[in-house]
Amino acid sequence: MKSRCIALDADGVLLDYNQAYALAWQHAFGARPEERDPSAYWAMDRWGVKHLDGEALDRLRAAFDESFWSNLPAVAGALSACQQLDAAGFELVCVSAIHPRFEPARLRNLQQLGFPIARVIATSHGDGARSPKAAALERLMPVAFVDDYLPYLRGLPTHIHAALIHRQKRGSPNTGPELSLAHSHHEDLAAFAAWWLEEGHEQFD
Repeated sequence: MKSRCIALDADGVLLDYNQAYALAWQHAFGARPEERDPSAYWAMDRWGVKHLDGEALDRLRAAFDESFWSNLPAVAGALSACQQLDAAGFELVCVSAIHPRFEPARLRNLQQLGFPIARVIATSHGDGARSPKAAALERLMPVAFVDDYLPYLRGLPTHIHAALIHRQKRGSPNTGPELSLAHSHHEDLAAFAAWWLEEGHEQFD
């Protein structure tokens, strides 16, 4: 039987990390930063913030605590997309490059928002020759994997349908010859779900 599992990245696919980043900055320094470029891929480019080091950087990092990872907002349309996939009989698993100690917080965040997701798999992160998510995906063997970060499609088993989300494009890493790693390209998770279900791509081998 074909797998009925679809693996989903969290930040940028299910959850809006860039919006939550501004809240973390406000928590650390007492003032919400001004939005500089809503089309920017990276949170630091989106908000009018400066590069930090030393004590200030430690202060910001401390704001990315369990409470932060428990309370990110959903990406617009992502919840409905997951509900549609769940209703079609797919098991949804979140595969996220997050520290393992925040795995329960990430699952709690998703479930509190109503996502039909019962499992989060935390992986390492990095831009090596092989995706840090590849080993987890080899064990999980989903029929599809959806991510918004092109380097995380490197080295995946070829029978896993790799879907790339092209969100905010200014400064995006989702360019160049490695775009061929993606079997399909979508504006967001809602667009992927509609395409996957309407065109019968769950039959992908």
